Amino acid sequence: MERSPSSPAFWRSPLRGPWFTSLLGVVLLAGITALFVTGLLSYAAYNPDLSPVNDKTPDKGVLGFYLFPWPTDPPWLYRLTQGVHVTLGIALVPVLLAKLWSVLPRLFQLPPARSVAHALERISLLLLVGGVLFEFVTGVLNIQLDYVFPGSFYPLHFYGAWVFFAGFAVHVVLRAPTALRNLRRIRAGEEEGTPPAVPAEQPSLVSPHPAEPTVSRRGAVWLVGGGSLLLLATTAGRSFDGLPRRTALLAPHGGAEPGSGPNGFQINKTAAARGISAAETSEEAWRLVVTGPSGTVRLSRAELADLPLHSAALPIACVEGWSTSDQWWRGVRLRDLAALVGHEPETAPDVLVESLQRHGAFRRAALRANQVRDPRSLLALDVNGERLSPDHGYPARIIVPAAPGVLNTKWVARMTFGDL
Repeated sequence: MERSPSSPAFWRSPLRGPWFTSLLGVVLLAGITALFVTGLLSYAAYNPDLSPVNDKTPDKGVLGFYLFPWPTDPPWLYRLTQGVHVTLGIALVPVLLAKLWSVLPRLFQLPPARSVAHALERISLLLLVGGVLFEFVTGVLNIQLDYVFPGSFYPLHFYGAWVFFAGFAVHVVLRAPTALRNLRRIRAGEEEGTPPAVPAEQPSLVSPHPAEPTVSRRGAVWLVGGGSLLLLATTAGRSFDGLPRRTALLAPHGGAEPGSGPNGFQINKTAAARGISAAETSEEAWRLVVTGPSGTVRLSRAELADLPLHSAALPIACVEGWSTSDQWWRGVRLRDLAALVGHEPETAPDVLVESLQRHGAFRRAALRANQVRDPRSLLALDVNGERLSPDHGYPARIIVPAAPGVLNTKWVARMTFGDL
C-alpha cells in the first residue's frame, strides 16, 4: 500500500466514485450558475455606470459589458435576486465541500498533464477550487458582517467571481459530458440490475483497496442534502416572508425583531456607529439642501412636512441578503423635490444624495432618473405611522423601490439634481 497522496491506494473511502461526483457536479452546475447570474444582477443594481460614487470596481473594463439601468419594478426585485444569491450560496456549502472531498485525489495526480486537454482541465481545476473557496469564504464573512479580509469586499468578490467562473466554464465544457454519461450509464445499470462499471476516464475516483463502508453513497447524498436543507431553513427566514424571521438562526438580522413599535425592524448601521449626533439632527440645526438649475433651497423638517406627502409600502434589501417585509413609508416624492429647483417632475434627472455621515463607502449615492421619477420614491419622514427613529435615518432618508439598501441613504443632508 503506497502512502503517497499521488497514489490511488492512498485514498480508501468507498464513497468516492463517478456516481457521487457526477451527481454533486450537476447540482453545483445549476446552483453556481444561478449564483453567478444573481451576483451580476446585484452589481447592476448599484447602477455603477451612473456615477463614480456608485462604482466600487472602477477598473472593471469589459467586465461591465452587460450593465443596464436598474428598474424600479417589481419593487421587491432586489430583495428576490439578492435573497436567492445569499440563501442559495449558504445552502450549497455542504454540496461544495462534498464535491471538493470527492475529487481530492485528482489534485495529487501524476503526471501533472498527460495531454493538452488534460492540462487545461488541471488548470481549470486549480482556478475552480481556489476561486470557489475564495468566493464562498469572502461571501460568508460578508453576510455575517465580519469584514476580516483586507480591502473592499466589492472588488474582491467581483473580480474573484470572474476568475472563478472562467475556470468553472472551462471545467464544465470539459467535464459535463462525462458527468452526464456517468449518470445515464449508472441509472441504466440500476434499472437492469447489473453493477455499473467504472468509466475508463475516471479511474482515479475509485480506490483500488477501499475500506469497509460505514454509509452508502445514497446515505451520503442524503447527509449532504440534509445539511443543505438545514442551512436553508436556518437562513431563508431573513430574506423571504414565507418563513418566520426567528427561524434564521445562523444569519445576522434573523431571530427576533429588534424592538417593538413602528420602527421595530432591522437596521444595518446605527446612528451612533456612523457618528450621527442628536445635536446635528435637531429641528433647529438640520436643514435639507436641495440644488438644481433654478438655484438652491434649504428646508427644515417642518417645511418638508408642509409639502404634499405620499405613502409607499416598500421593503429594504441589503447586499448581505437580509431584507425586511414591506414597511409603510411617508414623505415627499423625489420628483417633487426636483420640481422645487427647476425640473419638471415627469422629466426629473439623476440626483446625487449626500448623508450627514462622514465615513463609509456609501455616504454619497447617486440615483438614476427612472428612480427619481417613480412616484413611490420618497424622501421619507415617517415609517409605519411614526416619525423615523435615529437608527432608521431621522430626520429624513431615501426609500426607492427595488434599490439596494445602501442606496436608500439615511440622515440625508443634501440632494443635487442634474446630469451626473
